[in-house]
Amino acid sequence: MRLIRTKIAAVVVSVLPGFVLWQAPLLAQSQAASQAAYLGMDRNDYPGDANMETLSKTFAFTGYWLNNPPGTRSNSWAGKRAVLQQMGYGFLVLFNGREYQQLKASGNAARVGSTDAGAAVRAAEGDGFPKNAIIFLDQEQGGRMLPEQRAYIHAWADGVVRGGFRAGIYCSGIPFQESKSTTVVTADDIRDNAAGRAFHFFISNDQCPPSPGCSFPNPAPSPARSAVGFADAWQFAQSPRRPDVTAACRKTYADDGSCYPPGLPASSGLHIDVDSATHPDPSDARTR
Repeated sequence: MRLIRTKIAAVVVSVLPGFVLWQAPLLAQSQAASQAAYLGMDRNDYPGDANMETLSKTFAFTGYWLNNPPGTRSNSWAGKRAVLQQMGYGFLVLFNGREYQQLKASGNAARVGSTDAGAAVRAAEGDGFPKNAIIFLDQEQGGRMLPEQRAYIHAWADGVVRGGFRAGIYCSGIPFQESKSTTVVTADDIRDNAAGRAFHFFISNDQCPPSPGCSFPNPAPSPARSAVGFADAWQFAQSPRRPDVTAACRKTYADDGSCYPPGLPASSGLHIDVDSATHPDPSDARTR
């Protein structure tokens, strides 16, 4: 999972978005930062059952794609829910959303959002995820959402809720200087313009600090430390690292710039993104 860095329009930019950060009172922030947190990982390609068994010694939960992850032509996670739950994993259930160019070209972004919501619901049901689980829409492009993006996100969320699930979104939490006087954080922009919709937030912020880089602390860092106080989950390391925001923690990454988990050497090629969450099953997606 990689937030896109190319500029789409004057207000749709890379992963360095920013608006006036939503700030809880200092006491509330302190309490949130001290909450228990759990370590997780995500990766576009399924690592294989044996590797996932090894990774379960470090991670409480894993990302789980319902459709083709970004940059792929197939979904190797499909059908793996039951075996992963048997290993003890919780889930961050992910659905790969559309880029701005696709939405603009469609002529009806809301209709695309509704169609994709139906696909997400069917995939979740087909893989045995329980109703009311949170499905996180992968919003890779950051900055202030353009009308087509907002229409798509809202229609997708409405469709997922109609299908009996809850709507979440993966997006950037890094401030972007939109103009000399205005900054935008994608998470704030989506939340502030949700029109009454309840979103759960999986925040990407690999900037060091607040990110500890490619590390596996126990306890895991609270998502509140991501600089987005309402985050449910936080992706704090990506593979490969982004040099422009990870200079202060570059030594925590492997020589090739990627992040490798404990027990698996760089020669394995099994690089990962590292996450934390306030719950060991962030999507509340285990079957009982």
